Amino acid sequence: MENLEISATKSSPEINFNASNYTLSMIGESYPENTSQFYESIYKWLDDCIASLDDQEMVFNIELIYFNSSSSKVLMDLFDTLEDASDEGKNIIVNWIYDEENDSALEYGEEFAEDMEALTFNLVEKS
Repeated sequence: MENLEISATKSSPEINFNASNYTLSMIGESYPENTSQFYESIYKWLDDCIASLDDQEMVFNIELIYFNSSSSKVLMDLFDTLEDASDEGKNIIVNWIYDEENDSALEYGEEFAEDMEALTFNLVEKS
């Protein structure tokens, strides 16, 4: 499986998915003009990655400073996919990384975490 790397732009986050160690990161801001199109390749890669998971742990680090409502929907769909995989016994951890001065990022992380039952969802204050 290939790594997936997408450079950040003014309106889209940096994506770095490492297939060899099952580490995924999403950093920056997310308000692309066509959210579905931007995240399409990410969903495909994630589905393939989850299918190849055996006993390995997958760690997904998300550090979004800002995201719009359409990105919020995409994130919720992403977390639902990860939740379903966790329900099936996959070992997946989400680290929602936020800056202590960004109250809204913390609040969004708390809201996402509330909906997760099987998925390990950590709120991590950026150091």
